[in-house]
Amino acid sequence: MTSPGPAERGTAPLAVHRTHRLADGREAVFFGDRGTAPVEQLVDRRPLDARSGHGEVRFDRLTGEWVAVAAHRQARTHLPPADRCPLCPSVGGRESEIPAADFDVVVFENRFPSLGPGLGVLPVPDGAGERELWGSPSAAYGRCEVVVFTPEHQGSFASLPFERARTVVEAWAQRTEALSALEGIRHVFPFENRGEQIGVTLHHPHGQIYAYPYPAPHAARLAARSRAHLADTGRALMGELLADEAAAGDRMVVEGEHFSAFVPYAARWPLEVHLVPHRQVPDLAALDGAEREELAVLYRELVQRVDRLYATPTPYIAAWHQTPVTAADREAGWLHLQLTSPRRAEDKLKFLAGSEAAMGAFVNDVSAEQTAARLREAAR
Repeated sequence: MTSPGPAERGTAPLAVHRTHRLADGREAVFFGDRGTAPVEQLVDRRPLDARSGHGEVRFDRLTGEWVAVAAHRQARTHLPPADRCPLCPSVGGRESEIPAADFDVVVFENRFPSLGPGLGVLPVPDGAGERELWGSPSAAYGRCEVVVFTPEHQGSFASLPFERARTVVEAWAQRTEALSALEGIRHVFPFENRGEQIGVTLHHPHGQIYAYPYPAPHAARLAARSRAHLADTGRALMGELLADEAAAGDRMVVEGEHFSAFVPYAARWPLEVHLVPHRQVPDLAALDGAEREELAVLYRELVQRVDRLYATPTPYIAAWHQTPVTAADREAGWLHLQLTSPRRAEDKLKFLAGSEAAMGAFVNDVSAEQTAARLREAAR
């Protein structure tokens, strides 16, 4: 493991933040690197149109899942040239989504959100009452935010200096705590999409956070299994898996003091790795200072290893699995990162075909042990 040196660890306070408003009323939260003040004054003079209204969510009676419909997102920005990037600083007369000449890390409400901007509580589907939800869509309550890692247009999370990576971790934690406390929010999901093959619409290094008014389907399934396992055995499911992977050893990639990374035994993707804290915590906000320090090191190292696998950057989705906000789920759940990529060879991608897309029954072309070995070899 590559650890920050004494100068990197420092003794200054953790990253601080300051909240501003954009021209159309959206919230923008600026974070300063440790020992650096965030943007203090901000005036957004853009003549922006009024914010779009709500999308809607529809309840699928067949699966028991909510589906968001956000037709207004068809007009969102798609792969603009670098000189028109909305995530770069506003300099030289060019106005962007960030009306500041410089910044460290900034989180702002998405101009084209899948959920929100309003908040509220969705009706609870319950047996016979589910039929009443059919044909009557609800407002898509919630919040969608963009997390901009750096003012630099080029690069990626892997190329961030340690202190900037540490600030991003602080931003994830602060936003998780703030969003979890909003009315009607049931689940907060930070994630990063990288690469056109994944479907990104902006090249600037960034991630997103979705705050759902319902537990996302995958999170709900994990939460149910975690609650059942705790009730049956008295043990946390992810903690048991982490111990078993450490004992087996052949799928471990990195073992730190507070976090370990491994390729899961039943990996679905040709490239899949989980980064798991050794201590049971429900979300990023619950990590202590030492854990956040190491997370900034290990996550950056993990994506650097992914980048070393091939001659060109590997597309990936980095998904933070945080527990839904209910007390029972927080008691049983365990924070972890799942990083996946469809890249199965230098020039080949795995596409979700009939078995995966229709049935959710995955067929992996690469064994977990092979992937783990390659990631271990990709260390510096």
